[in-house]
Amino acid sequence: MRVLTFATVCMASASAFHISMMATPASGPRFHKEIMRPFREGRAFKVIAGLTNFDRDSVGRIARAAGMGGATHLDLAADPELVALAKAQAPRVRTMVSAIDPEKFVPCVEAGVDMIELGNFDAFYSSGLRFSSLDILDLTKRTQALCPRTPLSVTIPHVLAMEEQAQLALSLAGLGVDVIQTEGAPSISTMSTGLTAAIEKAAPALAATYVLSRALAGKGTLVMAASGMNEVTAPMALVSGAQGVGVGTAISGLDSEAAMATKVREIVRALQRNKVQMQH
Repeated sequence: MRVLTFATVCMASASAFHISMMATPASGPRFHKEIMRPFREGRAFKVIAGLTNFDRDSVGRIARAAGMGGATHLDLAADPELVALAKAQAPRVRTMVSAIDPEKFVPCVEAGVDMIELGNFDAFYSSGLRFSSLDILDLTKRTQALCPRTPLSVTIPHVLAMEEQAQLALSLAGLGVDVIQTEGAPSISTMSTGLTAAIEKAAPALAATYVLSRALAGKGTLVMAASGMNEVTAPMALVSGAQGVGVGTAISGLDSEAAMATKVREIVRALQRNKVQMQH
């Protein structure tokens, strides 16, 4: 398979944005502090609806489950209509949107989204697309130019060597990025079952969390662990140095809204127990 870099695919549009497109949300230091509070307190828990999930019924169910279960954030595809839907269905949950195209954030910020995220990138690897550190830095700068007042999370591609991931995280911290999110290897296979399989699948994200949290110590940029997270592995991520976790298929893959809400509550309780144990 021919491997393409993101820069190769998007070179023609890399500078195709203008200051006139800048989003101007009603935000400020107090808004920023409130959105980031769960991260600062080491208890951020976002439910991931999916980067490519534009199904309103599905997103509505996931949003309601996130609200009923006590999640702090809800991660959506970059669509302003989904932002409005999520805010209506789960008004107490902070909304995020994820995309790899900075221009897609603008209408979402104007619609009132609370936070934006560059990534995840793993959905594009199967097509041969790869994102270099330079690609990520360019995307970050473009996003900050368009949405300068909105809290920003950036995913670190797991295909980068761990040393390069750490260096990229430091560069992003230097740009003022609020949160760095890990990206595990979602296609990892295991011969194990049950708890052992869950831990093995989360191992890449946990390893990245450990390395990145130590590289970023004292830099003001926080770490969110995602990929392979559930009620067993999410507490491990906090022990590894994360200030938050992102959980996707362990919740969205369930077949009913009630089951999703129950799973959210299980993860919230697991994180709370872990936090108490860490404090003692």
